[in-house]
Amino acid sequence: MQEADMPPPREAGFHKADWPFYWITQTSSRYMQVMEARLKAEGMDIAYWRVLMSLYEDQALSISEISNYCIIKPNTATKIIQRMTLQGLVVTGMRARDGRVTEVSLTEAGHAMRRRARGIADEVFARAFEDLSREEQMVMNLLLEKVFHKLT
Repeated sequence: MQEADMPPPREAGFHKADWPFYWITQTSSRYMQVMEARLKAEGMDIAYWRVLMSLYEDQALSISEISNYCIIKPNTATKIIQRMTLQGLVVTGMRARDGRVTEVSLTEAGHAMRRRARGIADEVFARAFEDLSREEQMVMNLLLEKVFHKLT
């Protein structure tokens, strides 16, 4: 083996399957693929799913809050909200505490779509976690949250 073909000494024992970030990204990607396919049948995509769920939990959010929760750029959030407004899924208005902020909230049609999307997500969740106890799920969440905070 020529020197150029040999891994550096610090990488000699590296195996991607031992790297937690490999599994985090693989799992996230697979989840997105499964959800995208299932949501498409309901006329939704992942972006709609994220917006619907963030608005359900918080009732009304600004576009910048939506972009933060949904991990999308503000201009992308604006475009999604505009599409959802045209479809009658959300309404916008001025925030009572600060008239400079536009708030977004779900309409009845938006809540109905959210319920359908949540049903799909619940099925995907049940399948993915059927072999994990509630305690194992809690430990996984705690560990991932701990890693998340270390990355900031």
